[in-house]
Amino acid sequence: MGVGHLVASLVNPVASPLLAVGSALIDAAPTPAKEFAVRTFGTNDKPILVSSIGVVLVVFGAVVGLIAWRRPRIASVAIGLLGVAGAGAAVTRGPWTNAIPSVAAGVVGVAALHLMLTRRVADATAGSALDAAKGRSRRGFLAALGGTAAVAAVAAAGGVVVGRARDAASAARRALGLPAPASAAKALPEGVQVPGVSTFTTPAADFYRVDISLVTPHIDASTWTLTLDGLVDRPLTLTYDDLLAMPLVERDITLTCVSNEVGGPYVSTGRWSGVPFRDLIARVGVHPGVDQVYSYSLDSNYTCSTPFQALNDGRDAMVVVGLNGEPLADERGYPARMLVPGLFGFVSATKWLQRIEFTTYAARTAYWTTRGWATDAPILTQSRIDVPRSLTTLPKDKPVIAGVAWAQHRGIAKVEIRIDEGDWKEAKLAADGGIDLWRQWSYVYDGPAGLHSAQVRATDLDGHTQPEQRTKVFPSGARGWHQIQFTSE
Repeated sequence: MGVGHLVASLVNPVASPLLAVGSALIDAAPTPAKEFAVRTFGTNDKPILVSSIGVVLVVFGAVVGLIAWRRPRIASVAIGLLGVAGAGAAVTRGPWTNAIPSVAAGVVGVAALHLMLTRRVADATAGSALDAAKGRSRRGFLAALGGTAAVAAVAAAGGVVVGRARDAASAARRALGLPAPASAAKALPEGVQVPGVSTFTTPAADFYRVDISLVTPHIDASTWTLTLDGLVDRPLTLTYDDLLAMPLVERDITLTCVSNEVGGPYVSTGRWSGVPFRDLIARVGVHPGVDQVYSYSLDSNYTCSTPFQALNDGRDAMVVVGLNGEPLADERGYPARMLVPGLFGFVSATKWLQRIEFTTYAARTAYWTTRGWATDAPILTQSRIDVPRSLTTLPKDKPVIAGVAWAQHRGIAKVEIRIDEGDWKEAKLAADGGIDLWRQWSYVYDGPAGLHSAQVRATDLDGHTQPEQRTKVFPSGARGWHQIQFTSE
């Protein structure tokens, strides 16, 4: 595995045997299993998966080692098949060269096994000469074992060093910054922030992240290109510098994941910089009949389908190159990603873009659609209580219940709260930053001390109010009212 990781760092980091098998397991996992993983482990779901695979490999290695003493050929075949499995998983997610790390891992694994078996402890039952031979054999075996362990450690460390060198080169390119936008974002109005509630503009490092990648893609912007083709008059290939040379717009937009449970954390707001889709559409000349924009990611062959109408109706849909005034970080989709206000991320926010195809829904089916998720997924009207946290105390000197509500590309008209299943009371809305942003709210509690419950619901500017009935996130987002329990002093 160490050698496989080193070779992958030179060929393609996602082709590392451990990551290739893990990605294949993610693809093969049924939707309920994926929902459970995200709901239970949050953003730790992928490290837990990789660690679990590592534990299985340790157990597998121990079993193979026991078999090897009596059936060395069977053990060698088992190790070889492990390499074949990794290679098979890798090539399903990229070119044939992705198989090289797993093939190397299999060859080195069989060689290491053979080396240790030739140094194995001799069978001896008596006699000083045999005892001495047994001791030499044991020392030889331990030396071989230590040597292979050292090679594994050095190889794995080498892979890490290569990865960090690549990250350093990418960081140097990002240090050049972004050109000034041709259309800057308007200043947010005073009063958008309610004290104690989530920071209105989310720091880039704190932005939520949900994707299928087990390892963050690290892309060299100097060689990266974005292709726009399909049913167009003038197919186009752009470099990173080509994108930066185009007039950029800057907009404040709230992004939401369909995996966000009622009251969940997968919603964040940023100041995004990018090239408007309307400019790209004008350059390529889209044919009549196109109803889908099909985007391809460098993230393990991930694909996404976006309604063409949502990119061409005047909203601030863009190919993003920056977040909060800085070039995108690797984990945010560097060098470029998509963003479409009003749609859940899985149908609009492809990271690590490599191709955008203008096509039809009849011709292409995207990654999540093939797994039963919704095809068209507008963000739902939702709200959340941020303070107090559930099962905490509401202080007497500051009895304020507050939170956020969102209905991107429609806007929030009002937020209501009720205590202990009583009458709904209208909360005080903070200043409105725009229909593509969340809106904060607050309510001063003046009831008796003791244990209480609070529920919240929002109504958007189209007049739609959150329904009470809870639904799961699958297939088009969670519905229902967020509820907490708190103790009032």
